[in-house]
Amino acid sequence: MPGRGLDLKRIRQRLEQDAGDLGFSAIGIAPARMDEAAKQQLKSFVANGWHGSMTWMEETLERRSDPARLWPECRSVIMLAMNYGPDINPLENLSQKSRANISVYARNRHYHDIVKGRLKTIADRLKSVTGKDVKVFVDTAPVMEKPLAQQAGLGWQGKHTNLVSRVHGSWFFLGSIFTEAELAKSEPETDHCGTCRACLDVCPTDAFPEPYKLDARRCISYLTIEHEGPIPYEFRKPMGNRIYGCDDCLAACPWNKFAEIAKEAKLKARADLVSPAVESFLALDDADFREHFIGSPIKRIGRNRFLRNVLIAAGNSEDALLVAPIAALLKDGDALVRATAVWALGELVGADGLMPYLAGIDLNDAMIRAELDQIAGRTNA
Repeated sequence: MPGRGLDLKRIRQRLEQDAGDLGFSAIGIAPARMDEAAKQQLKSFVANGWHGSMTWMEETLERRSDPARLWPECRSVIMLAMNYGPDINPLENLSQKSRANISVYARNRHYHDIVKGRLKTIADRLKSVTGKDVKVFVDTAPVMEKPLAQQAGLGWQGKHTNLVSRVHGSWFFLGSIFTEAELAKSEPETDHCGTCRACLDVCPTDAFPEPYKLDARRCISYLTIEHEGPIPYEFRKPMGNRIYGCDDCLAACPWNKFAEIAKEAKLKARADLVSPAVESFLALDDADFREHFIGSPIKRIGRNRFLRNVLIAAGNSEDALLVAPIAALLKDGDALVRATAVWALGELVGADGLMPYLAGIDLNDAMIRAELDQIAGRTNA
């Protein structure tokens, strides 16, 4: 019998108290099983190839689709949300072409470092009360956090596939505590998107084949963070000045009128990452990059992929002052950086003005050759 020998009401009150004291915005309890609709959505996502190069999605498909496969002894999943709401609308920065736009969640410390430690504190206290084992997960394990959070009553998966709350909007991180204890479950949340299409219509790359479905291969967050090679040409102009992630679909959601500004100091944006000059990143070497982004999620993609993104923003900037720092990267030690610099420079000086800058550059470099062929093709079209 669920909860035999446990004071479920007192446990719930203790969990809510601990969550509030440690800075979480919401908490709920889901069963340790995934509903069939969520399983099918995941299988369809992978079967369509919409996961792109995120091969772990396919490799962990079975475990991800069912908490019991990840941990057979699990009986309840406690889902928690921590708010990271911005104090300004991130869409306002998109028109400032010489300034870079960084996703709100990445403007300060890595949330894993903050959320996981606090989850462990709550989990340890729960274990001491129930005598049952616990496991803590924050994003890195094959856990379907958003469907579980919906089952736990924290919100619903909107048409942009992200979680939306009537109380907190969309700006929050999710974490989970798996427990062997059979706890009283929360009421699942229902969908409140209605006829709204704001998140779908604002997407600059048409990454949503239809409502509630995302093709990650077209998503700027995927392209700037997970994708390792050159950014496909069709997405470079739509990227604009977005150099790490994209918040457009979140920011467009009308439920965010209820969102609060982040209270946790480590989740509030660093002033130098709110609207940094594109030029400020073009001269970063690897040591500079690591020092500048110490403790930041941006550090994970490495200097070269980051410079690739910055160079695309520079090429979209229409700022002639960026020609010189871009040209300096034509001789960079990384092939991806060199090739993207060719594209960015071509955008600012035009195909006819590009050749003088290529003197002394190895034009047989495969990646540079591909960029030049693309430019030539566009010019002749």
